[in-house]
Amino acid sequence: MFATSLGDDGALLCPLEPWQAEEFLAHLDRGREFIGRYVGLPDIVTDLESSRSYLRSYAEKAAADTGRIYGIRTEEGLVGGVLFRTMDVAQGTAEAGCWLEPSAVGRGLVTRAARVIIDWAVEERGIHRVEWVAAAANRASIAVARRLGMTREGVLRESYLYRGERYDMEVWSVLAPEWRAARRSGAVPGPSGGVPEGPGAA
Repeated sequence: MFATSLGDDGALLCPLEPWQAEEFLAHLDRGREFIGRYVGLPDIVTDLESSRSYLRSYAEKAAADTGRIYGIRTEEGLVGGVLFRTMDVAQGTAEAGCWLEPSAVGRGLVTRAARVIIDWAVEERGIHRVEWVAAAANRASIAVARRLGMTREGVLRESYLYRGERYDMEVWSVLAPEWRAARRSGAVPGPSGGVPEGPGAA
């Protein structure tokens, strides 16, 4: 399996593929309540078939160059992931996202992983604008956007209906010139390697 180091602690960023559906489901089961506070993933992946279907949908996105999904692995196994939920190479835009089970919180794993995929998107795929959309109440996700050097563009008031409640959604973004400038200045440390190859990865 292709993998990219996320640092000296042994954490890795690896592709997530349909054949890993059982492991993916077990990972979500461990963090279902925690992950599901603001992210709908646990409501989508509820059994082995839906787990396989979800990962298959991202394999198809990767083949079509419209999305990517990667898992974050530590010594404990699969603990979270990052993705490009959407990716429009012609327009030069992408929306990044993340999730993490509670055992892995506080290690900077998501920030490190997101740096790798954003750097790949900007430098290898020519993406000009990377968005990060998170519930205003999801302070951990918004902290990641800040650490990535993103700019808060605004709030979509009560735009996300989730589990019967409406959430304000914050929109953050970074543009390619800003990303490169931050990298040069050291404000956003560079990833320790290239993005791992997955289905359709360039």
